[in-house]
Amino acid sequence: MDSVEHTSSRTKSFTYKTGTTWLESRSGTLSSEGKPTLRVASPPEFKGERGVWTPEDLFVGSVEICHMTTFLSFAAQRKLSIISYKSHANGVLEFIDGDYRFTRIVIFPTITVGSAVAETDVHTLLREAEKHCLVANSIASIVEVNPTIIVQPG
Repeated sequence: MDSVEHTSSRTKSFTYKTGTTWLESRSGTLSSEGKPTLRVASPPEFKGERGVWTPEDLFVGSVEICHMTTFLSFAAQRKLSIISYKSHANGVLEFIDGDYRFTRIVIFPTITVGSAVAETDVHTLLREAEKHCLVANSIASIVEVNPTIIVQPG
């Protein structure tokens, strides 16, 4: 069975399936059918392993990836010339009311566009992507986008 189950196209509902398997200590694997398996663990600050993907990394990365793919989808729909897109993100984890939670995720995209593309159009699409990113819309923490846009001369 696929890692994604589709229901009727009218309802537009999808189920994404993953699996975890404990290995040792605070580490395991994350898998999804047809995709590479990732070794995962608690982060070092929570007695986990260095150099291994953590839930915290994947959480911040999920927001960052969703924003990128949503932006690129909107850019393609509007036929904007995107030459490159690269970003990094910072997720702030804070201890609040006796529990840890992400309170803010800041995305720093650097986008290179063709000379015919207006910066205002890129900013508009970034705002649209921020508004419609399904992962960001599914969480309670603040998600910010702070872009750098490079217009490549014709």
